[in-house]
Amino acid sequence: PWYTKDISLLAFSQDGHNLLTAESNTIKLLDIRLPPDPTEAILSDVHDLKVGRFDWPQWGGSRSRINTPAGTNIPLSWDTGDRFPIANRKLGQKPMASKNVKWAVPLGSEAYGNPVVANGKVFVGTNNGAGYLQRYPSTIDLGVLLCFEESTGNFLWQHSNEKLPTGRVNDWPDQGVCSTPVVDDDRLWYVSNRGEIVCLDTQGFYDDDDDGLEKQITPAEKGEADVVWKFDMMTKLGVQQHNMATCSMLSVDSVLFVCTSNGVDDAHTSLPAPDAPSFMALDRETGKVVWTDNSPGKNILHAQWASPSYGVFNGQPQVIFPGGDGWLDSFDPRGNGHGGSKLLWKFDANPKTSLYRLNGSTRNHFIAFPAIYDGLVFIAVGEDPEHGEGPGHLWCIDPTKRIDGADVSPELAVDQAGNSLAARRLQAVDVTQGERAIPNPDSAV
Repeated sequence: PWYTKDISLLAFSQDGHNLLTAESNTIKLLDIRLPPDPTEAILSDVHDLKVGRFDWPQWGGSRSRINTPAGTNIPLSWDTGDRFPIANRKLGQKPMASKNVKWAVPLGSEAYGNPVVANGKVFVGTNNGAGYLQRYPSTIDLGVLLCFEESTGNFLWQHSNEKLPTGRVNDWPDQGVCSTPVVDDDRLWYVSNRGEIVCLDTQGFYDDDDDGLEKQITPAEKGEADVVWKFDMMTKLGVQQHNMATCSMLSVDSVLFVCTSNGVDDAHTSLPAPDAPSFMALDRETGKVVWTDNSPGKNILHAQWASPSYGVFNGQPQVIFPGGDGWLDSFDPRGNGHGGSKLLWKFDANPKTSLYRLNGSTRNHFIAFPAIYDGLVFIAVGEDPEHGEGPGHLWCIDPTKRIDGADVSPELAVDQAGNSLAARRLQAVDVTQGERAIPNPDSAV
């Protein structure tokens, strides 16, 4: 949308760099960078997975979580039509008088998991309100992952997770499965309501093969899921998820990256497992731990319900972890080589004088995902709506400013003498004690 009459020739390279101009008999090479196409960024990322080119195999469509699908003639409005009892709930049906609806199937009474589409199937987490399996009628509360045929909506199989006996402190009633799976080829990984990382065969038992590492009896009914392996974060790592496990995992180079949802107790007064990992990497083929990190430690504010993102910046891969202490951490996906993490940078997403309290907090944690676009990281803080409203902050961060483990927050916390203060859970800076927040010269904002 610009021009100049003095330029008689324009030539763009395909990547949007190096604009060549011929102006008054003088050739100039201008470094003009065009904004990238976010849809193309997703298509490029999906290309690394064995799924259809336009499939949606994970939350946000890609590891950058930018949520920009490709499509043509996408409807601008929908009408679900008449709400009708589905006589055979296992078959997708087009509701009467519906508009722009191909098929509809019942989910549970509550559904927090986002649907993903890969290789001709749709996967979605919900509760057992629809009662697809005879052995688990709808009166039994479960967390379930459902699989449907993409073209018809017909039910294929269900993975069932019974509720934890500890109740709502770890596994809130009727919430079902709140995580979104990630799919590659014929494998699917997701986090169950029981705090288990689960690997499933997307074919179920329709391939007449039991793919589990621990063989199970193939059920007569094909509607059961084929479980390849499970990893119980609560039992093996001592994690105490608060209310629910919610992580929508990443898969990068055969490694899964997982937020554990470790959090406070039922009374919201203490942390049952401050030393348990908050973030971890697992081998996606075997379920074995590659490395763990418990950076938030005793500073977890409430829970850890957000999920990680991934990008490569100036040749350096980074996995971005939104911690339960309100700090955003970037790690080298390879870890430190000794079972631990390797920190690249850390960022406090709250003002240093903000204060966390159970209701009306001004210091908040992450619920949203980090989104990566055009070489930058975007992240917002939020609050559990049951605990009052809190001021939100949306940040844009340069992930290349420092990659040596530095604090790239906008502010630093110092005491009265100007000495650096260690991070604290409730409030980083208490002005009544002479403490101050000062500008950070290494800020990556």
